Amino acid sequence: MKQEQLKDLQPEQFDRFVRILDQNQLNHAYLFSGLFGGLDMAKFLAKSLFCTDKVGVLPCEKCRNCKLIEEGEFPDVTMIKPINQIIKTERIRELVSQFSQAGIESQQQVFIIEQAEKMHPNAANSLLKVIEEPQSEAYIFFLTSDEEKILPTIRSRTQIFHFKKQEEKLILLLEQLGLVKKKATLLAQLSLSQAEAEKLINQASFWTLVDESERLLTWLVAKKKESYLQVAKLASLADDKEKQDQVLRILEVLCGQDILQARVRVILQDLLEARKMWQANVSFQNAMEYMVLKEI
Repeated sequence: MKQEQLKDLQPEQFDRFVRILDQNQLNHAYLFSGLFGGLDMAKFLAKSLFCTDKVGVLPCEKCRNCKLIEEGEFPDVTMIKPINQIIKTERIRELVSQFSQAGIESQQQVFIIEQAEKMHPNAANSLLKVIEEPQSEAYIFFLTSDEEKILPTIRSRTQIFHFKKQEEKLILLLEQLGLVKKKATLLAQLSLSQAEAEKLINQASFWTLVDESERLLTWLVAKKKESYLQVAKLASLADDKEKQDQVLRILEVLCGQDILQARVRVILQDLLEARKMWQANVSFQNAMEYMVLKEI
């Protein structure tokens, strides 16, 4: 995302960080809560540190360093993501060992941890000392969609910036990219980031999950026994954790769109209980069947 787009998406936060850069007061550790622009802001700040042709404090977006950072290929900007829904302690310990070293291309380093709420608690705790006492010119950005799941000890040692979802802007963008209003609205309400929304637009398997989730909710409202068969169908389609999470989020959004119905409010409550069971390692199909059992 170019800085003009970032400024349009998060104007207040963009202006705040330009002032911080102007005053040379960039902190060593930030928590970006909410994913609408958080990753792009972290990359923007990394570019501002490494750009070789800055305009004032703003990166040029055209030099080798800026392009490599945008593509996730710059050696002194390390991107960390969960693998199988977790960021393991070993991976963070590798990162910690890098904190005491200078960067490859300069003295500076940037570390960007996506979905930081998925760090193992031991992994998060291993970062505390380096956040408090950075031994080199290292900057770390924690990105999360759920601030409350970040360890309080991490939250208290970082500067927190909130990146609120700009839902109307996202709906407009998705319509411009070819979605009809109904689909654009659902996708905007469901997505945790603009990048996720853009990724799902043309993903046929996602829209199949939407269609089958809509059918399940319709049958649950009508208390049809066929709901059991529909759960089995959804379970076969949602064959990994990411897709299962998508189904739960789709159903939550669909319930939210019709929340004035008392029946839908009851279904939503049971759906949230099913999510808790799933998060506690009950199988997706069993958690969903438990919900259906309560509903019909």
